[in-house]
Amino acid sequence: MTRDGTVDPEARARPLDGQLDEYLLHLTVERGLQANTLEAYGHDLKTLSTFLRERGVDDAASVTPMHLLAFLSSLARAGLGARTQARRWIAVRGLFRFLREEAVVAADPTAGIRLPRFAPKLPELLAHEEVTALLAAPDLKTPLGLRDRALLEFMYATGCRVSEVLDLKLPRLHLDQGVVMLEGKGGKHRLVPLGECAALVLGLYLERARPQLLPEGAAGSKQDHVFVNRFGRRLSRQGWYQKLRDLGVRAGIARSISPHTLRHSFATHLLEGGADLRTVQALLGHADIATTQIYTHVSGKHLRAAHRKHHPRA
Repeated sequence: MTRDGTVDPEARARPLDGQLDEYLLHLTVERGLQANTLEAYGHDLKTLSTFLRERGVDDAASVTPMHLLAFLSSLARAGLGARTQARRWIAVRGLFRFLREEAVVAADPTAGIRLPRFAPKLPELLAHEEVTALLAAPDLKTPLGLRDRALLEFMYATGCRVSEVLDLKLPRLHLDQGVVMLEGKGGKHRLVPLGECAALVLGLYLERARPQLLPEGAAGSKQDHVFVNRFGRRLSRQGWYQKLRDLGVRAGIARSISPHTLRHSFATHLLEGGADLRTVQALLGHADIATTQIYTHVSGKHLRAAHRKHHPRA
């Protein structure tokens, strides 16, 4: 805002795409959002920009609540799920709050607009037997098979996000102490125990398989990512997604699974085993316990079953 409380005319004159770029730069530099989150925000805001340009609007100061209501309606007509609609609206709302603070718009056109409350989508889970079958799926006679088993054990033992495990580097892994230092959203770090099974398999992978996957010479010695592909480079998100789907099929799991399936299974199995919600929150790296509370809906099935089995009046 300018000193007299008016809109900055130079900022207002910039086209909408330039204003979007400034907001994304703000999220990168001042908020420290990770690349995956920034990419999602950029995609969502590009959708808004395209929608507005098709209606002759090319600067944020000209956007009205009616424009945004029409944008929300277009998302619903396009068949987007409730969670996707909510995510795009969060991106749009953040943009206009930023532009209001930067004196690009005189008023926030998102103020007063509320999305309907959506029931939280329960996470996809694996039963204990399915986890066992999945862990047994890799061929431990090959370096890649041992890597895959170590990856599965690690993700199920820690409940980490896929970005956290693929970005993990050797100095943050402490097998002698049975812990790992994970870097989560916003660059926040948390110490997570590995457990005996995961630590054992990781030790075998690092000793026997990883050296075979690394190239010889200086290139191999400089690689410090824990999990690498067949060429000794950092394993990609796409590569691990595809490998995990293949392992799921091999394990006889009928539905499609993803790295997040392991994270959800980790959290739910902990709660079913008696862990308290605050502990699970800390292990998952959730900033807000409300995010963790979705797992209480899932573990509630376990509690109801236990009640029916053990209560004399059930």
